[in-house]
Amino acid sequence: MSIFSKLSFKDQAFKLREDAILDAATRMLAGKGFDLMTMDDVALEVGISKPSLYKHFKSKEDLVGEALIRLIDGAIEHLGQMPATLTPLQRLSDLLEWALRVRLGGGLPFLPSTSPHVRDMLTRNLRYVARVLKLHQQLKALVRQAKAAGQLDAALPDDVILFSYYARTCDPSVDYLRLYSQLDDEAIVASMLRVCFDGLR
Repeated sequence: MSIFSKLSFKDQAFKLREDAILDAATRMLAGKGFDLMTMDDVALEVGISKPSLYKHFKSKEDLVGEALIRLIDGAIEHLGQMPATLTPLQRLSDLLEWALRVRLGGGLPFLPSTSPHVRDMLTRNLRYVARVLKLHQQLKALVRQAKAAGQLDAALPDDVILFSYYARTCDPSVDYLRLYSQLDDEAIVASMLRVCFDGLR
């Protein structure tokens, strides 16, 4: 029996509405960004009153933090569900493919906005920081395993590989390809994975 099914009807309704709020916030952050998104926008998108929205999240900062926590949790869950037969490099590739599909579906990049306000806000969110550190440590272990297996350049520092990897999730090339190329989403994902792991040669 799932945790959700154990909740009372009222609590289930509350959880479903909260998920709808997070979905709406995610779409708006992907489209408008943090600075232009307002709580009024989110309430209107979900079809609830602003006071009802504030029963779930006391501020825009809290809402955005929870949306990003949900995204990181999704990445951690996806990583944990991968078949044990995958190599470290295949795991890294599979997670990047997942992230690109989330992005093309209206999701968010893993990296926070370059806005100092958003960066400071997320740094103060201890739940978010804990999730990011957990994912980072898991990915660093995969990078080291892949280097040891000769699947990644052992001469490159771990952080260079990791932050280059993270950058691929929010690479503006994805948006340009969708707008101006003849490629569909499947081809964009395949091309971005090839560029990331095989380079341009």
